[in-house]
Amino acid sequence: MDAHQRRNLALAVAGTVLVVAYAAWAAVHVLIVNPLAAMPGYTVGEIHDAMTAAGQWSGPLRVYITLAIGPLLAIAALIVTVRRRDLSITSVASVYLALIVLGAPGYFWAAFDIGMGMADTFQINGGDYSPWAGPLYALSFAALVALIAVGALVLLRRRTPAAGR
Repeated sequence: MDAHQRRNLALAVAGTVLVVAYAAWAAVHVLIVNPLAAMPGYTVGEIHDAMTAAGQWSGPLRVYITLAIGPLLAIAALIVTVRRRDLSITSVASVYLALIVLGAPGYFWAAFDIGMGMADTFQINGGDYSPWAGPLYALSFAALVALIAVGALVLLRRRTPAAGR
């Protein structure tokens, strides 16, 4: 394995770990942290029991399925990176940046059902009560900025004539 392949592999492993960590934190936030912030004085079990009694809790499976999409795509990208020797560092970086960007709508989608269930059960709004969703959105925004920068860099390199031509 040459230096280019090692660099791509290191980037793909780091990207996969970051995507998995993002999804894991999003799940913990949706299922535990935000409900506890929205309903102080209740336990997570009491919140889920009240939502179940009101017909507003379908369990965590939808959250897990929604948030598993990013890690599965990250693992697929890791496998492709391992198998393909001709990938550029910018293409590998772009895939993982895009997955982090898409984490924000994935988080929103995963949280929507539970947020609305809490709103209907407890007569509160369905938004985030915990500030700990902020880092997820900030990371997705930073990834978007980085993805735009990578795209601009690629376009500028294509437009700049090679030296000696």
